Amino acid sequence: MGRIILSKVTKTFGDVEVIPPLDLKIEDGEFVVFVGPSGCGKSTLLRLIAGLEDVTSGEIEIDGTPATDLPPARRGLAMVFQSYALYPHMSVRKNIAFPLKMAKMDAAEQERRVLAAAKTLNLTDYLDRRPAQLSGGQRQRVAIGRAIVREPEAFLFDEPLSNLDAALRVNMRLEISELHQSLKTTMIYVTHDQVEAMTMADKIVVLRAGHIEQVGSPLELYRSPANLFVAGFIGSPKMNFITGAEAAKHGAHTIGIRPEHLAIAQDGGSWQGRVGVAEHLGSDTFLHVHVDGQDPLTVRVPGEAGYRHGDTVSLTPNLEHLHRFDDKGLALR
Repeated sequence: MGRIILSKVTKTFGDVEVIPPLDLKIEDGEFVVFVGPSGCGKSTLLRLIAGLEDVTSGEIEIDGTPATDLPPARRGLAMVFQSYALYPHMSVRKNIAFPLKMAKMDAAEQERRVLAAAKTLNLTDYLDRRPAQLSGGQRQRVAIGRAIVREPEAFLFDEPLSNLDAALRVNMRLEISELHQSLKTTMIYVTHDQVEAMTMADKIVVLRAGHIEQVGSPLELYRSPANLFVAGFIGSPKMNFITGAEAAKHGAHTIGIRPEHLAIAQDGGSWQGRVGVAEHLGSDTFLHVHVDGQDPLTVRVPGEAGYRHGDTVSLTPNLEHLHRFDDKGLALR
């Protein structure tokens, strides 16, 4: 069904190569997230798969069929954009059914698919409302429903939650993940939010300047980042990096340690520092500790820990979780 293979795919705008030669395999039924900073090429890559941008060179294959030159309508894919793009004068029912009507599908089959999608997305009670009568989350569900009724080989999501507030983002994140479990259909999801990537993906593709930096499961990338970029991008708060003589002691140009792998005491540790800002999050507190010659180190401590601004503390890394990188930023195993 929804197996997608990219072979030596490139994209150039004028003299600017935004996607250098790139190979990627997405298996049927996978939830794959493209993640990276703004301008890294993730949305461009999604549009190449969808057929909304022409490939400069290389090949795209969908379900064993060459798709590089196929128009979007013949690729068997459904795309959900950041903008809901709903028709304000139409009911929810008519918005969801619109692509089926355009395909001149039998009216009874249209209704069957609309009702099935509405049930899946908890929209049954809203089918006769118009978009203006819905919340942001409900509107996004309508947009997803419009994609579901097409019964595509794969769903393509281009930052679909960016217009929602924080609470709705969390709810919709869970709903899309539940939808994937229910439909078992391939999903490709673009986001710059690495928390979304970590919580939703079967497989994460980390991009920088059009290059794939690493591909793997969320825990693989978290536990074994291939380089400094991935180590600093995946994880919130991000990994701490230490250079100089402290790193040299461990045979590295740079060492990394995550906030939860630093132990804190009043004295006797590897690094002495002074507590700066403390971020209290309830169950956890993140202390930003100033150490001479290094950027502030973030330490995760229990939420009830009583450290205050200006306290002197000593930090000791858990060496089993120490990451080492060479002078080119590549991980040393």
